[in-house]
Amino acid sequence: MAFDINETLAQMLGVVKTTVEDNWSEVKETANEFLQRRKVRLELLADMRILGEITQKRLESRLEDERLLLEAELHAIAVITKAIAQKAANAAFDILNKAIKLAIKI
Repeated sequence: MAFDINETLAQMLGVVKTTVEDNWSEVKETANEFLQRRKVRLELLADMRILGEITQKRLESRLEDERLLLEAELHAIAVITKAIAQKAANAAFDILNKAIKLAIKI
């Protein structure tokens, strides 16, 4: 299976929705806008890793930076707790990392 940034972003958004549950209506726009703004960067990071241009360790460092940015944006929405924001950001970026690893195995 080839890496598909659009499918991966949809899955990331889906896991955020599942994580924030009752607060989805307040979080939806912020999470979606974040992922769309970061799409090119996330796809570039994925492609670089898939092509072996960066190591897994370097990718994980960069993804951690991106995860922290998403978490900060989610924190800006007062309706969810810090723990939920962390959980949502972690889950979203776990999906991205798994999609990249699957693409590498092809």
